[in-house]
Amino acid sequence: MDCPPGGRLDSSAVRREFSPGLPTGLAAAAGVQPSEAPPPPPAAEPADHRSVVGRGLAADPKKAAASKAHLVLIDETGLFLNPLVRRTWAQIGQTPVIDADGGHRDKVSAIAGLSVSPTAQRLGLYFATEPDGFFTAPKVVEFLRDLLKHLRGPVVVVWDRGGNHKGPLIRRFLARNRRLRLEYLPPWAPDLNPVEPVWSWLKGGELANFVPADTQVLDEEIIDRLIGLKFDPELLRALWGRSDMPFPTRRVQ
Repeated sequence: MDCPPGGRLDSSAVRREFSPGLPTGLAAAAGVQPSEAPPPPPAAEPADHRSVVGRGLAADPKKAAASKAHLVLIDETGLFLNPLVRRTWAQIGQTPVIDADGGHRDKVSAIAGLSVSPTAQRLGLYFATEPDGFFTAPKVVEFLRDLLKHLRGPVVVVWDRGGNHKGPLIRRFLARNRRLRLEYLPPWAPDLNPVEPVWSWLKGGELANFVPADTQVLDEEIIDRLIGLKFDPELLRALWGRSDMPFPTRRVQ
């Protein structure tokens, strides 16, 4: 697919006044930052990753080969006008100043799906944005509908148990789209979703110290960065590696 499902595509380059620094702990090759989410409590952490993804991964390789399903991890986030502040470079004696008042709560909501193809196991990125809005159940259904337009055959979606991922609207959509199956991550286990490191990369790296004029400018910058990530398979793979979800080596049912 040449464009993300939903949202606008063309974005003008926005210059940032400050370039985010490079904190220690980044992956040298890909510049990946660890997830901002805290580690899950011991009670919520699965004893074996296979117990988490076992229903999504085929126990029988023959059945998996016959089904040829795409695996898609989905997550949402919000990006505010006030940025995450990170250490940056500056000339000696000139302290960088970020012109933000700390009071803006206007934001751009974003949803992203990180997909793994069933045969070649190629990574793909699908996303949509919602300036000054939220991804309610109807918006999530719209994203799923666009996703299915670009993925042939069975699709297994794995996501959290948020209210916008359940309910009658989602059930009706599933009933009309039998090739789609939903699986849920265990509660309080954000580190299992490889989309979380994508958000950390975006917020704490690419858009750190960036103060947009309004949500329209912020939305354009988000789209521009995610389009760049979409066509960088090495970085996508590195970001997946920052999560606790093992990269699938077998096809899903």
